Amino acid sequence: MSKLSRWFVGVAALLLALLYVTPMWRIDLLAPQYPEGVGLRIWIHKIVGARPADLQSINGLNHYVGMAAIEPDSIPELRYMKWIVAALIGGGLLVAGLGKRPLLYAYAAIFVLVAGLGLYDFWRWEYNYGHNLDPTAAIKVPGATYDPPLLGTRKILNFVTTSWPDVGGYAAFLAGGLVFAALLLEWRRRAASGLAAS
Repeated sequence: MSKLSRWFVGVAALLLALLYVTPMWRIDLLAPQYPEGVGLRIWIHKIVGARPADLQSINGLNHYVGMAAIEPDSIPELRYMKWIVAALIGGGLLVAGLGKRPLLYAYAAIFVLVAGLGLYDFWRWEYNYGHNLDPTAAIKVPGATYDPPLLGTRKILNFVTTSWPDVGGYAAFLAGGLVFAALLLEWRRRAASGLAAS
């Protein structure tokens, strides 16, 4: 691997460390009865309100439409995500240190797999919360579902709900971009050396 590729992978691994000190994702809700909005900040190891009482307020709103309460202690992903991220950081630093192309290819494949499974799992979590409703709920709207979008904005009853990466999420996407850039550089170098040899 070239020095630049190794730097890219090393910086990518260090960027992932931001997931331990900044939220990964944010979900915000705005409605006439909540002009200042309420929101969630999702970290790799916890879910908290954007403000101290927001999680409790959101759980109260969810109860009326039959959604389950968001109980961070009952979400298994919040217990093991920190170990997966630690493995990605360690693996990236190992690849950068050893500088072997096959290790880069394996690391890039694992990175894509973990990122894809993570996004799918988050979408499934949102879907389940928004679709598996208590039939005895106080408010029933035929055909209504309440899951926020994975990315972007969605109107849910009188709430405008937005879902975007937060600082840690953007750092993770940037890390993925750097790993992909290292992969491209190494493919080009390999192709160029093959042409030179022929």
